[in-house]
Amino acid sequence: MRRSAVLAVLVLVVAVIGGCVGWFGHGAARQGSSSSLVDFLYPKGEEPPPVGSQIPTLNLPLRVGLAFVPANVQSTESLSEARKTELLERTKAAFQGKDYLREIVVIPETYLRSTRGFDTVDQVARLYNLDVIALVSHDQLAVSSDRSSSFLYWTIVGAYVVEGTKNEVQTLVDTAVFDVPTRTLLFRAPGIDKVTKDATLIGTPEQVRRTQDESFGRAMEQMTVNLQKELEVFRERIKTEGTVKLVKRGTGGGGGGAGSLSVLELLALCALISLAALRRRRILPPLPSHGRGRG
Repeated sequence: MRRSAVLAVLVLVVAVIGGCVGWFGHGAARQGSSSSLVDFLYPKGEEPPPVGSQIPTLNLPLRVGLAFVPANVQSTESLSEARKTELLERTKAAFQGKDYLREIVVIPETYLRSTRGFDTVDQVARLYNLDVIALVSHDQLAVSSDRSSSFLYWTIVGAYVVEGTKNEVQTLVDTAVFDVPTRTLLFRAPGIDKVTKDATLIGTPEQVRRTQDESFGRAMEQMTVNLQKELEVFRERIKTEGTVKLVKRGTGGGGGGAGSLSVLELLALCALISLAALRRRRILPPLPSHGRGRG
């Protein structure tokens, strides 16, 4: 029992050191891409802040950024940036019209490639004036083998073990939503897709690429559905647990614009009253009277 526990810990350590994925299987051809949220946010092995150490304040309606975590250098990228943008736009469309969202901005992956860590997130947030950012990490394996295989995917809150079979494409995406000022994880949602093909299909490079693309799309669709569910759970948790403070913006949106106009009108009215009072006291010359004495 003790030996098994030690082996389990070693597996997790190897998974973290090697990135977001550990892959198990022999005699298999593997291709695919991966990105690690843990490695991106904590490149020097930093520890995440303790849960509940800060209470985020969300200013509604929110301006949210949506971006893919850049792929690991050693991985083979299976999706173009244009395709990633298309998938993010689909996720964005699923949340359009929500009263608590001012805008969702799709962030080009290029902006996250130069450096890593929360400092990069802060720079992007300042550039786009973001309150919250949703980071999408992923792992995809295309395996052609006469044996089964599986992979271990390490997320910011734990690990997934995805059981595999021979000749298949496995895709996992995981979206983590952070409050930018406090760097607090608000909630997260995964999406998983698995496609098993026979040897004649999986062996064709064109077919493999097509299967990878379709699998990625389905995993993103499942993640989007799960993200909507987790958002509702998060809203209920705010009501019952008070883990997040909600503040309505004083300006912005239709209601904010109307409020600002009323203030301006009030100031203009006060100025007119002051001018009239000064003229009554003869401090200012009287207004010219046009046409007086005629007729």
